[in-house]
Amino acid sequence: MVHRIIEWSLQNRFIVLVLSAALLVWGAFAIKKNPIDAIPDLSENQVIVFTEWMGRGPQLIEDQITYPLVTNLQGLPKIKYVRGTSMFGMSFIYVIFNDDVDVYWARERVLERLSTVSRSLPTGVSPQLGPDGTGVGHILWYTLDAPEMDLGEQRALQDWYIKFALQNVEGVSEIASFGGFQKQYQITVDPNKLLYYRLSVPEVMSAIRLNNNESGGRKFELSDIGYIIKTSGYLQSIEEIENIPVKNQASIPIRVSDIASVQMTGETRLGIFDQDGEGERVGGIVVMRYGENAAAVIEKVKAKMSEAAKGFPKGVKFDIVYDRGELIQESVDSIKHTLIEEMIVVSLVVIIFLFHWRSALSIIIQIPITLAASFILLNAFSISSNIMSLTGIALAIGVIVDNGIIMSENAYKHLSQRYEEWQEQQKTTSL
Repeated sequence: MVHRIIEWSLQNRFIVLVLSAALLVWGAFAIKKNPIDAIPDLSENQVIVFTEWMGRGPQLIEDQITYPLVTNLQGLPKIKYVRGTSMFGMSFIYVIFNDDVDVYWARERVLERLSTVSRSLPTGVSPQLGPDGTGVGHILWYTLDAPEMDLGEQRALQDWYIKFALQNVEGVSEIASFGGFQKQYQITVDPNKLLYYRLSVPEVMSAIRLNNNESGGRKFELSDIGYIIKTSGYLQSIEEIENIPVKNQASIPIRVSDIASVQMTGETRLGIFDQDGEGERVGGIVVMRYGENAAAVIEKVKAKMSEAAKGFPKGVKFDIVYDRGELIQESVDSIKHTLIEEMIVVSLVVIIFLFHWRSALSIIIQIPITLAASFILLNAFSISSNIMSLTGIALAIGVIVDNGIIMSENAYKHLSQRYEEWQEQQKTTSL
């Protein structure tokens, strides 16, 4: 069979050259299309469901949220298993599907089931799906270098400006904020004063909630001019909260300031983010969407960061803590250097031992064609260009080169023998 292939190839050299050129062009397009990442994605095909119920202990979260969700999500089609984790104020459910299931199909099935399960959960509790990213989706970490801003202002800048700007980048699933303080108005109620004025905590909460509202009226026309009537009642300062009336007793209003103290503070934190032992920092984590090209997404995120930095206050700038793009570039550079080294070594070996430049050229041509064909197969099996796949290609190049050298040496040997036999025949004929 091999002899027939070789014979047909020798008889149809033009067709072989055209097919080789077509394979090389197809492979070049495959290289551009193939997603590039530093590490292979070996994570499970999972959908994360998280639920917040702040202020509750892990056991209560387990009994009233985690257990009902786990038991109801187990009947989904094409599912492997369901894992649940309960912690203070939070519940995480990991729904693991079969590897051949499309992740967005799986998310739709989970959403359908959650629409019916939510009825059995406590009032005000709403389960949510996690980002459509994988376990290795953290492609870039950054912090804010803002020495003249406090941690609360930095977190506000991150949550209300930077996060919205970077989330619009194609291929980004989520921007997870960390560090700093999330500003909030905190009302500390004095229980003795509540007892004295015969009030309850729900009454105080209801009064504050009703006074933090905005409502619309109607359109009023006067002298051919239309006026829009509305009521603006959003709370904007500590003084406004303190002056909210909770209840009237003997025609005397009891305000929030009479029973509680109001202050601007940060939400209770369970940890801090310290960078290089130089103090706390505020920043974010860029989570890549499932199946995206990590190198392309990182490049787009950096371009958006440069654009968003133009709107920063004076003295504020980005500080990139972790960038997978550097590791990706090193991997790509490694395979390039390996190719160049292999071509040089092969050329020298063939030329030195065979003194035949055409044999060296035939081996060198095999390397880019084989490399291009390997990327066609990578795309066919949905495998990205990462450390493992590129290392395998680099190792395979050595095998390709070895085979090329052996075949060239073997062909050169047989051709030399045939040439010697032909010369002997010519001498015999002439005699």
